[in-house]
Amino acid sequence: MASKTSTLKRQGNSSNSAVAKQPKLSGGKARENGWLMKEVAELRRAAQGCEVDKKRMRYLSEAQTIQPGSDGVLYWMSRDQRVQDNWALIHAQQLAVADELPLHICFCVVPHFLDAAYRQYAFMLEGLREVSKGNFGAVVTDFNPLRIPLQWIEAVRKQLPNDIPFIQVDAHNVVPCWEASDKLEYGARTIRGKITKRLPEFLTGMPPVDAHPHSAARSAKPVDWEGVLSSLEVDRSVCKVDWAQPGTTGGMAMLESFIEQRLRQLSAQRIVMQVKREKNASDSVASFTEELIVRRELADNFCFYNQNYDSISGANDWAKKTLQDHAKDRREYLYTKEQLENALTHDQLWNGAQRQLLLEGKMHGFLRMYWAKKILEWTETPEQALSISLYLNDRFSLDGCDPNGYVGCMWSVCGIHDQGWAERPIFGKIRYMNYAGCKRKFDVAQFERKYAAVKDSSSNNGKKSF
Repeated sequence: MASKTSTLKRQGNSSNSAVAKQPKLSGGKARENGWLMKEVAELRRAAQGCEVDKKRMRYLSEAQTIQPGSDGVLYWMSRDQRVQDNWALIHAQQLAVADELPLHICFCVVPHFLDAAYRQYAFMLEGLREVSKGNFGAVVTDFNPLRIPLQWIEAVRKQLPNDIPFIQVDAHNVVPCWEASDKLEYGARTIRGKITKRLPEFLTGMPPVDAHPHSAARSAKPVDWEGVLSSLEVDRSVCKVDWAQPGTTGGMAMLESFIEQRLRQLSAQRIVMQVKREKNASDSVASFTEELIVRRELADNFCFYNQNYDSISGANDWAKKTLQDHAKDRREYLYTKEQLENALTHDQLWNGAQRQLLLEGKMHGFLRMYWAKKILEWTETPEQALSISLYLNDRFSLDGCDPNGYVGCMWSVCGIHDQGWAERPIFGKIRYMNYAGCKRKFDVAQFERKYAAVKDSSSNNGKKSF
């Protein structure tokens, strides 16, 4: 079946409109647009001189000191694509300033990475335009627990001269992954206490990255952003989205709107610190912090300590057994990858969720669980279900190719970070979710109307198995 994703029109709301309408505070006075950037800049200045906690970094080399006569310090940017509130870049600049060396920033764009499409690359590169505005002895890089980035790290480590320090800084997690736990955690309940008790230690002020005081002997060539984007071997039918603006500036504007009304390019630590500062913060801050810190860091823990984070073999023994026991159970509906990709099932809620993913590059966490579990119910094997759910998430979601996506699909299909439930066909003891349960959680009918197909042709698709 030919893909129809390129014919879908965008329906996403622009974040600009959301930011423009600011509700009044309890005192009756509305804050002006841009207040957050000013406030955060003051907080960074107040933290001037704060050094990076040594527990946040680890040496990947035997060498730990910069040799005299070095030409500069290199920050190899990868996962954490921002200048400010980036502990890896902060440490790189502090090293360079201490030895009066130039600071260089490098970002390596690969032509193809997993199932990422034009959407993810466009978002990433447009955000990196900001990095280019700022300006080797040591190499500093950030942390990513996924298989391919770890292979990149190991390849560089082997090729670097023995006298060059190679330092990895966890600028992604509030509590560094290797400090939160030294083993694979069973679930949120086993890691929550380990993280929360160390938040006061790591939830600290972050100093600014300023214009570097030591210039390089020669300047870097200007980046041809359009040329880089056009060189990528990605599917360009998955177009950019309108609702999210890339870069730290766009992220701050969205956070400002979020704070007033109740992504890789904005620090989770900054978000949590800022939300906690609000005087009218409600109890929802606790649940927000749970999602942003505990669940997010649990995902990094799973991918870092489990090499099979994207495979059925990475599931717990009880889950592998129950999925195998029910692998040959009769499926009432069976859909191909192409039918699922194009939202052509009998379930209009599922179709709506898939269309939202196609159009906007996002899906609510609760709905993504339902979405992935139905893929398990409507495909021939658990292995196929996991493969398709990961493919669709990596291909269309702005947070694709990320531990959160892998763990979300593994939770839904393989029951990781969960327990066994009452046994039933197909799912075995994997937690089951259905349409009626979704109706109790939110207005399903309204969601279906919002993401309804222009012309519903799903009634003739899908095949019943007998």
